[in-house]
Amino acid sequence: MENLFDKETPLAVLISVRLKDEDERESEASLYELERLLYTAGGELCAEVVQVRESPDPRTYIGTGKLTEVRDICESSGAGLVIFDGELSPAQIKNAEDAIGGDVRVIDRPMLILDIFALHAKSGEGKLQVELAQLKYTIPRLSGHGTEMSRLGGGIGTRGPGESKLESDRRHVKRRIAALEEQIDELEKNRRTKREKRDKSGIFRVAVAGYTNAGKSTLLNRLTDAGILAEDKLFATLDPTTRKYTLPCGTDILLTDTVGFIRNLPTQLIKAFRSTLEEVVYCDAVLVVVDASDPEYMSQTVVTEKLISDLGASDKPIIYAYNKCDQREEGFILPPGSRDRLGVCVSALTGEGVEKLTELLEITANGGKQTVTFRIPAHKGAALSYLYANASVTDVSYEDSDAVVTATVDKKTLGTVNKMLGDVK
Repeated sequence: MENLFDKETPLAVLISVRLKDEDERESEASLYELERLLYTAGGELCAEVVQVRESPDPRTYIGTGKLTEVRDICESSGAGLVIFDGELSPAQIKNAEDAIGGDVRVIDRPMLILDIFALHAKSGEGKLQVELAQLKYTIPRLSGHGTEMSRLGGGIGTRGPGESKLESDRRHVKRRIAALEEQIDELEKNRRTKREKRDKSGIFRVAVAGYTNAGKSTLLNRLTDAGILAEDKLFATLDPTTRKYTLPCGTDILLTDTVGFIRNLPTQLIKAFRSTLEEVVYCDAVLVVVDASDPEYMSQTVVTEKLISDLGASDKPIIYAYNKCDQREEGFILPPGSRDRLGVCVSALTGEGVEKLTELLEITANGGKQTVTFRIPAHKGAALSYLYANASVTDVSYEDSDAVVTATVDKKTLGTVNKMLGDVK
């Protein structure tokens, strides 16, 4: 799809409505995220306007006084775009545009995210998915423009399907949506067939998930030399990439990069990218990559875990890779979890911690089992007998009167043997 912003960087005013019972820090984090989305889309920040209210105005989302303030900012700065950090109804968008006046375009957060997806979609399937999501979400919100639809020739929030499609009548749009859904369903059948072949192979599958720009692609490149485009931008990677990775024990597993998560990810995108997101559902384990250098990493992790739960994959083994730990001056301590979680600090850029991560992947791929070497004195022979009965012993040698035993054990067996050996090393 053509990038319509090569010649000009549009100025934008960002608007946030913080509800009185809403956490101020969460609201500020969401607005900062909206700013990063704007830069990713190719825009430039002009001003930010925040209003604290009991609830959004049903007509224009923010009050008339604030709209007047926004209008004055646009007139004095030449800003041609206003972006709301929320989801607006078609009527609210039209009323806000009428109140601001001029040739200012009003869009909301989901429309901006859709625009970025249109900008970064590279594969045929990705482009189809984005167009489907945009048509379903954007068409009703543009219905108020009437004959002014011609101004869709460029600007953030207008990339994707193209002017001619958007100006078609509703019947044509419905036919286009039906055709897109049919094509995506066909592609999904092909993906399902490939997935079934992987199932029959018995190879262990890990979905690499996490917040957008957490470093998923960089980590996959580090592990497998996948050659995926890795940029410091939100949603730089949309198309799933699967690569084989050989664990230190010699076992092959499959790692699949997935679409990044974000607050308030548009429902239409979740539906359109369902076949891609289903990689999380059909995998054997999930590797959640967290940007530990981001002050909001905890709330981002909560968003990620909720989306994994919504997809129906929260019962799978989950490994947490706290990435970019090297970028924290004060260091990083693994956060306490509500449940026993596997976590490791890593740097996908330098390779720090990757060895420990591969150990966790190996343990998970082996059903929670790990290979351990024990040194068992002669008077602790019961421990050796226990290992033969409850573990897979792969090697035994003797040094002096001690038995040096290498065995693959589960967590329970490991704990029992260590208890039997006590302080023996």
